[in-house]
Amino acid sequence: MAAGIIAIIPAAAQAITIPVACSENALVAAVNLANSTSAADTLVLAGGCTYSLTSAHGGAGNGLPVITTPIEMIGPATITRSGNGNFRIAQVSATGSLTLTTSVAITNGNAPGDGGGILNRGAVTLTVSSLSGNRASGNGGGLANADTPSGTAPAATFTRSPVTNNSAALRGGGIYNGRRGTLTTTGVSGSPLSITGNTARGGGLLGLVPGRGGGIAAVNSTATTLTQTAVTTNRALGLLGTAGGVYREGGTMTTTNSPITANTPNNCVGSTPAVPNCTG
Repeated sequence: MAAGIIAIIPAAAQAITIPVACSENALVAAVNLANSTSAADTLVLAGGCTYSLTSAHGGAGNGLPVITTPIEMIGPATITRSGNGNFRIAQVSATGSLTLTTSVAITNGNAPGDGGGILNRGAVTLTVSSLSGNRASGNGGGLANADTPSGTAPAATFTRSPVTNNSAALRGGGIYNGRRGTLTTTGVSGSPLSITGNTARGGGLLGLVPGRGGGIAAVNSTATTLTQTAVTTNRALGLLGTAGGVYREGGTMTTTNSPITANTPNNCVGSTPAVPNCTG
C-alpha cells in the first residue's frame, strides 16, 4: 500500500474510510484503492492541503484515475493541475460517482476535449465545494455532463457550490449539460449559488466558431433545474457568440429565483426554446 494511506479493509464490498496524506501519490493511490471494490468509499483529504497533480494518472486526459465506483472526498482541500501537462482533474465513468463535500476545490484543469475540471458520465455531487479556473478545448470548462445517446445518463448536482472563472472553446464555459444529462443547482435565500466569470471562448478560423452559454449550456438534456442560482458576468465570444449567461437547445429547463444578468453579449438570446425567466 502506498505511503500516506492507512486503511483497514473489511470484507469485500463493504465501505472503507481512507485518510489521504498531503501528496499527489497518496491521492492517486487512494482513488485506486477505492476503485478496487464496488463499495461507496470515503477519502478524507488532509485539511488545507493542495494536491498538485503533475501528470495524468487516468489515461492521457485525466489527472486522477478514472472513477469507476462511488467515491466521496471530504475537505477542506484543493486538487489542482501543475506543470505543463494538459489534462482535466477527474473523469467519472458510467458506473462511478464522485461526491465532493466540505470545501473541496477543483482548479486549473486543462482538458483536451470536454470537461476541463470534471468530465461526468455517471454522477457528480458538489456540496459547499467549487470549480474554478478550469479550461476545456471542447464543452464544459468547469464540468461537462457528457453527451449520452443511450445507457446511463450523467447527473450533476451542485449545492452552495460556486462555478467561477472557467472557460470552454465551444459551449458551457462554466457547465455543459449534454444530451440526456440532468443538472441541478441550488443556493439558499440571500446567498445564491454563483456561476460567474466563465467564458465560452468561440474562435476557430476567422473567429467564426461561436461560443454559446458562457455560464451554462444545456443541449438536448433531460433536465436543467436552477434554484437560487445567480448566473452573472459570464461571456460568450466569437463573431457569432451568443447567450453569454445560459444557452438552451431543446430539453426541459426550470429556473426559480435565479437571476440571469449582466452577461456578454447578452443573457440568453439564441436559445431555442427560450430560457425561462431570462430576458436580454
